[in-house]
Amino acid sequence: MSIKIFGHKSPDTDATASALVWAWYLNEKGVNAKAYVLGTPNTETLFVLKHWGVELPELLSSVSKEDQVIIVDTNNPKELFDNINKTQIIQIIDHHKLVGGLHTSGPIDICIKPLASCASVMYTMMSANDIEKMPKAIKGLMLSCILSDTLEFRSPTTTDKDREIAQFLSDQLGIDMEAYAIQMFEAKSDVSHFSDEDLIKMDSKKYEVGGKKYRISVLETTAPNIVLDRKESILKTIETVKESEELDEVLLFVIDILNEEATFFVPNESVKTIAENSFKAVPTSELVVLPGIVSRKKQIIPAL
Repeated sequence: MSIKIFGHKSPDTDATASALVWAWYLNEKGVNAKAYVLGTPNTETLFVLKHWGVELPELLSSVSKEDQVIIVDTNNPKELFDNINKTQIIQIIDHHKLVGGLHTSGPIDICIKPLASCASVMYTMMSANDIEKMPKAIKGLMLSCILSDTLEFRSPTTTDKDREIAQFLSDQLGIDMEAYAIQMFEAKSDVSHFSDEDLIKMDSKKYEVGGKKYRISVLETTAPNIVLDRKESILKTIETVKESEELDEVLLFVIDILNEEATFFVPNESVKTIAENSFKAVPTSELVVLPGIVSRKKQIIPAL
């Protein structure tokens, strides 16, 4: 039985591609491993996979106590299967804060580093020989993870190490990194065919903050009006999702990548209070612009 490698639900480029990168790495070492996704990846991720000629990983709908698993790009059990602690977790590779709640039957290998992408962490875990042997497609996936999670180095999560790795990979691939990043972001912005609920859940994570249960959704785009023009229906759907999932609130931020700002949806008085207390904003309508806010991990969650 092969080791199952996967990231979080609502998979983005880093969760999807990092699983593929690590599956390649382990198989190179003679370890039978296979990458999976826990949901349908976003349009940017699908573009990245097609661009580098890599098949979309198989959708994994459940796990059992017999499964050996490696978790990438998260250590939050709320972003995984409900029975994740009953599986045989053998490794965790991540770049987010330590949340707690995962339990294992024995010691495991854990690597969590303060870098901007999980792929960056994996790069630091590989030898120079591993990197030299890395196929073009795998290098392309790693570069894509870094560009995606840093918004091409606009995000405050970016470190010098991320820049260094991305530049090396770009040079190895012989591509114009800026032009490729634009292609990625344009693909991510093509969301007009998604339902309102799909948009809200596309890149979202559940958090408990101060005893409140939130779904915190981030839509990164170079064309924010595609989403903002649907304001009325999205505001209604936010309330529907909140009720169906028994949450205190659903917080939706539309990130304008080029202008480096977020538009925060304010569907009710409770969220208005959050905007005022956490972001020092004064909403005068059901949308409020938050200048400089682009990162859920470094800015939105700490502010909450």
